[in-house]
Amino acid sequence: MKMTTFKDMYIAELQELVSVESQLAAALPRMAEVASHPSLKDAFGNHARETIVQGERLKSLLRMHGADPGLHTDQAMQALIGETAKMVSILPDDNLRDAALIASAQKLEHYEIAAYGSAAALAGQLDLRDDQRLLHDSLDEERQTDALLTKLAKGEINQDALAA
Repeated sequence: MKMTTFKDMYIAELQELVSVESQLAAALPRMAEVASHPSLKDAFGNHARETIVQGERLKSLLRMHGADPGLHTDQAMQALIGETAKMVSILPDDNLRDAALIASAQKLEHYEIAAYGSAAALAGQLDLRDDQRLLHDSLDEERQTDALLTKLAKGEINQDALAA
């Protein structure tokens, strides 16, 4: 897609976010599967379901703008997920693996937070208030997931990893 306008740039950001959510929706069940702590498994499972909803939200926005949702593969998310898989494969201890999964998941979340924040700002500049509201909904969900991961890490999982 050739970008010649500010709105084109905004549409490209939404397409990138569709790719981010699609890749994450595929990765989260695998992360839940290798997590050992029940609360972490639940967090990944819940976020996988939320991620699917967020992806549909983005596709709906793109369709409203007459744009194809599937034109982009986000390479940064691809790399972050690859690093997560590599980390998981080299940590045989359940406690260490769970701590590493949280650290990796928070990198993924922070990337999403940055991407949603940028897209929402672009929507605001374009005076697309409904788009902006929906993007802020997803941004808030990502922040809540990040906060939950921090709580899990500080509450028990990182202490267990320290003792391993």
